[in-house]
Amino acid sequence: MKIETERLIISEITIEDAPFIVELYNDKDYIHFIRDKNVRTIEDAIKNIEETFLSVYKKQEYGYYKVSLKSNNTPIGTSGLMKREGLDCVDIGFAYLKEFRGKGYAYEATKRILEYGLDELNLKQIAAITTFENINSSNLLKRMGFKHERNIFIPNDPEELRLFMYYSI
Repeated sequence: MKIETERLIISEITIEDAPFIVELYNDKDYIHFIRDKNVRTIEDAIKNIEETFLSVYKKQEYGYYKVSLKSNNTPIGTSGLMKREGLDCVDIGFAYLKEFRGKGYAYEATKRILEYGLDELNLKQIAAITTFENINSSNLLKRMGFKHERNIFIPNDPEELRLFMYYSI
């Protein structure tokens, strides 16, 4: 799968992306707002890529994708769709390296992933979850047309989360 936007390339994550995954997963905001996945080395990242990204791509038509700058192919973040335990429908998510936040990249890529889910996968609803203090992500979701529906708990996460929903018309 490869999708392009005006400034970005959205593509499947591969083993060659291990250094990028180490950098992203060890970003302090990633650890704070998403979770610490204990990926510290290239070997950890390769194992994570094989077990999460590559296995998901084989099982379904969607997953989390690498987002890179079209101008120089620099990986800047991830956006994608995932079936998450505790949610009744597919969940959209995103994470970007600090130096690429606040530039509209997350919106541009995640909006295109939303369109892919609605138009090409024919999803009728898409969920998104955030922590209460992750105001930037909540604002991005609202800007994309998601509505805060309620607060929830999901399995294996003790923190109460905000559930946002997008319904196709």
